[in-house]
Amino acid sequence: MKYDWILFDADETLFHFDAFAGLKLMFSRFGVNFSLDDFNEYQLINQPLWVDYQNGIISAAQLQQQRFTQWAEKLSVTASQLNSAFLSAMAEICALLPGAKELIDGLRGKANLGIITNGFTELQTVRLEKTGLAGAFEHVVISEQVGIAKPDVGIFEHALSRMENPDRERVLMVGDNPHSDIQGGLNAGLHTCWLNINKRSRPEGIEPHYEVSSLQELQQILAA
Repeated sequence: MKYDWILFDADETLFHFDAFAGLKLMFSRFGVNFSLDDFNEYQLINQPLWVDYQNGIISAAQLQQQRFTQWAEKLSVTASQLNSAFLSAMAEICALLPGAKELIDGLRGKANLGIITNGFTELQTVRLEKTGLAGAFEHVVISEQVGIAKPDVGIFEHALSRMENPDRERVLMVGDNPHSDIQGGLNAGLHTCWLNINKRSRPEGIEPHYEVSSLQELQQILAA
């Protein structure tokens, strides 16, 4: 095995993240038939908040509050209640991406495994337990707990410190987001693999060490 450590992003790298389905389930419990139009309006608020969070402008708590403020006022509940209900719904519908279980099972015992995610604590633990992966990862580094989000090099430094500072040439970061996962990993001096399932064009100036269109393809590369 070329790598001593393999680090994974969580959402859309190991776990399918269907926000619309999660929101629809969550809002149904508040008596709302959440439509695609509602989802598109939600994303107009949610997506810029994620950019601000990744750029260190707002905190995880602010993101989780602000994305539900308007709906909280409409439904006369708190934004925190909606956020918790959403994370619970996402945990209920969680599913691994094709090949994720096989990849992780195949790597166990051959390399140390970790997760670095900008997702939220409330969701990560439940999903790992539910999908049978809870014992597979030496470290699960969550930006909400660290107070720094990818692509900031600080969260990678925090992870590497917990990993007892391995040789960075022998650490592979795998993720679907070229900016937070790949550029962040490169800035930390790690090898990187871009999981590009939808075959998007590569952003200018970002050069991953590997680019794959499936986790099965990554498994073949690591086995070679």
